Amino acid sequence: MKNLIFSSIAILMISISSFAQDLTPYIKIGDSNESIQQVSQKVINALESNDYIVLGTYNPSNKSSLKVIAFTRTDLKNTVIKVKDRGALSAVFKVGLEQKNGKVTISYTNPDYILRAYLGDNYNTYKTVFQKFSSDLKTTFSSIDNNFSPFGGTVKAENLKKYHYKIMMPYFTDPVELNEFSSFEDGLKVIENNLKAKKGNTVEVYKLVYAGEKVAVFGVGLQNKEEGEAHFLPIIGEAHVAALPYEIILQGNKATMLHGKYRLALHWPDLTMGTFMKIMSTPGDIEDALEAVCK
Repeated sequence: MKNLIFSSIAILMISISSFAQDLTPYIKIGDSNESIQQVSQKVINALESNDYIVLGTYNPSNKSSLKVIAFTRTDLKNTVIKVKDRGALSAVFKVGLEQKNGKVTISYTNPDYILRAYLGDNYNTYKTVFQKFSSDLKTTFSSIDNNFSPFGGTVKAENLKKYHYKIMMPYFTDPVELNEFSSFEDGLKVIENNLKAKKGNTVEVYKLVYAGEKVAVFGVGLQNKEEGEAHFLPIIGEAHVAALPYEIILQGNKATMLHGKYRLALHWPDLTMGTFMKIMSTPGDIEDALEAVCK
């Protein structure tokens, strides 16, 4: 009986510890003295050799010193689509490369952080799948380096499902509607054509389409020099480059995006209000660019 009580207490303490832990949006894999092109190819080879699907790459801010590699895996993308409220946004993860002072820093978006934020209570429903994805990712990247240090600010795990930056700021559940189309197929065609035409000074980085579920996610680079990544990224921190690109999600006949005041704050949770004010126009600028893609 005594052993049973101690075991129960131990399990409870582990659960409380897990629930109360601080999580960060990024994990640093390590640094490299190789060129950003060489590091990028190593990352792509590691991903593809371990059953991950590389969806696209690009240079945020059009800077050769920055690069993002977007990827997914079949088990992850087939699980998150089961979450009807924009679950597909959490199907794509990113590796960020930043070349600075003669070295390339390699990092990736932390699955435990993003999945909890985007899936809310549904995270626990599919927790086994997500934990395996996170663990396998670390094993995959260990062939490149084994630093694995968390960075980028912290949010308590239990707060991520209802994260917002400050009082009166938007939540995940406050998306911005970009357009309503006559059908999913019509919306898909419009967005694809507009991205090809680079409407809104944008570029398509990746596209993930669930034809049967009538859901599509587009990763969109923001190339306007005055209002896009080249403007806001140096202000809030290029080390967080794996936050990009920004997403449009088409569900049925409606295209939406996460509110900039939520999406940026979630990926830069340690921003001071003073720094946030320096990019006060950015959420609106991003909305304008993505609306142009959806018209």
